[in-house]
Amino acid sequence: MSTVAPDKLQARADRKTRKRQEKKDQIARSAMQALQELGYANTSLRDIAARADLSLGMLHYYFEDRTQLILHCVSLYKAAFISGLEDALSDASGREPVINALANALATSIVEDASTHRLWYDIRGQALFDPAFRPMVRELEAALIGVVESAAEKTGSARPDMGEFGYALIDGVFRYQMQNQLTGTPRDHQSLATEMRALLEKLF
Repeated sequence: MSTVAPDKLQARADRKTRKRQEKKDQIARSAMQALQELGYANTSLRDIAARADLSLGMLHYYFEDRTQLILHCVSLYKAAFISGLEDALSDASGREPVINALANALATSIVEDASTHRLWYDIRGQALFDPAFRPMVRELEAALIGVVESAAEKTGSARPDMGEFGYALIDGVFRYQMQNQLTGTPRDHQSLATEMRALLEKLF
């Protein structure tokens, strides 16, 4: 009787886990449009299934409930946003290049992804009431604080409280710009970047 080597069993298990993760990511990307349009409170799994052209059974197979799916969606998109900021800063060196790189990256994200950011702020607000969202919010905000700390180091303005203080200021302006982009008068990339740059020059 032949047996399967432990390393092959592990490789098989790893492939299965990877495929499941890829499918969950695929479903989350399909579900994002419904969530962007309707928001957390107004979106059910049935709404997501209908708009994403998925069966309700498929959603339940990969996600236990709506909260799990929404957490996965927000984590997926926010991780990409943070990665984009890190990439923008990676080649920048010196105060002005760092400020310009970060201001441009933030402005680009508002122009291209305002509706997606709206979902993040919706979920962050829900975390004040629903403990299920709090670990994800803490994790993502810690990563964003890390981006600010990295920018501060690159500009030579690092100090112990810069990460949290800087994040709070940048986030406030970013959220206002995003809100105006969706519900007020949309602005072009240049004007958004100019406003963000003015803030960063005062911060760093």
